[in-house]
Amino acid sequence: MNLILLGAPGAGKGTQAEKISGKLGIPQISTGNMLREAVKNGTPMGLRAKEAMDSGALVSDEIVIGILKDRIAQDDAQDGFILDGFPRTVAQAEALEQMGITIDKVLEVHVPDDRICARMSGRRVCEACGASYHIDFKPTKTEGVCDACGGKTVQRADDTPETVLSRLAVYHEKTAPLKDFYGTRGKLVTVEGQQEIDETTKLVFEALGIDE
Repeated sequence: MNLILLGAPGAGKGTQAEKISGKLGIPQISTGNMLREAVKNGTPMGLRAKEAMDSGALVSDEIVIGILKDRIAQDDAQDGFILDGFPRTVAQAEALEQMGITIDKVLEVHVPDDRICARMSGRRVCEACGASYHIDFKPTKTEGVCDACGGKTVQRADDTPETVLSRLAVYHEKTAPLKDFYGTRGKLVTVEGQQEIDETTKLVFEALGIDE
């Protein structure tokens, strides 16, 4: 099964991608990781990407999709793959089709903006060891102090309510057309994200026809 996962920042799509990957034994392919790996391995497309990045330019869709084609040709992706973070625009989705990459299903994990804001603005991260907490769902035993190492827990700059709202606005602007694009092709399925991760996973598996 070749899948694309859509979801706003903080909707939990990365977690669900891990669950699907573990269940089906297919790789979760993150565009960022894929680019870094191609650059590190010095592949022809990786060298082109490095040239663009070194000059401060954006890596073109052609290069990203070329690297993606190289990645999904690897042995571990022969039974399917999960794309996490790509495509981000209709132009990228069209380029995928033009390069002959078949997508079976596009899964959207939908969580209302107000819940995402509450979820992300409550996150706290330890400055010392990177452990992650939440003031409501996973609080530290002592406020502001990491349970694991005793370091100071802080709110990351991109988790402030203002930044979260800005990121959500960009996501909706870019992704709404993508949903229409795949919806008209009969490939889009939407799952409502639940408070409990396992409840969301159950709905995801049902939507994809995966036996638990």
